[in-house]
Amino acid sequence: MQIETVPPHRHLAPLPKLVLELGPLVLFFLANAYSERFGVAAEQKLFVATGVFVVATVIALAIHYGLVRRLPVMPLVSGVVVVVFGGLTLALQDKTFIMMKPTIVNTLFGLVLLGGLAFGKPLLSVVLDSMFALTDEGWRKLTLRWALFFLFLAVVNEVVWRTQTEDFWVNFKVFGIMPITVIFALSQTPLLMRYERKDAPGA
Repeated sequence: MQIETVPPHRHLAPLPKLVLELGPLVLFFLANAYSERFGVAAEQKLFVATGVFVVATVIALAIHYGLVRRLPVMPLVSGVVVVVFGGLTLALQDKTFIMMKPTIVNTLFGLVLLGGLAFGKPLLSVVLDSMFALTDEGWRKLTLRWALFFLFLAVVNEVVWRTQTEDFWVNFKVFGIMPITVIFALSQTPLLMRYERKDAPGA
């Protein structure tokens, strides 16, 4: 009698993972920046960019699933919100929906992480467990920091899209939010080192 074993989860290499996660955002920026060169009216270019963003997001998720037969939680949730709010933007011809998408996603992530902490569940460990091996205290502190950071991003997005031009918002979404997020992630390195689990393989 042959015993079937469950194959371990496969993970994308860092470079293709980065391309699939950031590719739709880059295409969104390019479509907004250059669509006027192809005869798109200035007041319509954000709608064109939104359509490109939605299609690129769906394709990226499909490729990710095709490669590893699973989808990571955060890109999946973000992708669903992109499709829903992007679809509303196009269907109702109202740019407010796509501009509020980062606010909704970041608020959702922040509140879910805080809610998990309130019930003693540092949910970030579920998302990042394959990347880091931390003590329980380390996961709690890292989860709290990321929860507050997500809420910070939500507030920043609200301020920017409500006070600045469409082009400024699109540029800030690509050239502002991404660097801020990378800097914040790198700033957590001391915490990761301090609370690394000593019994982890290779530790």
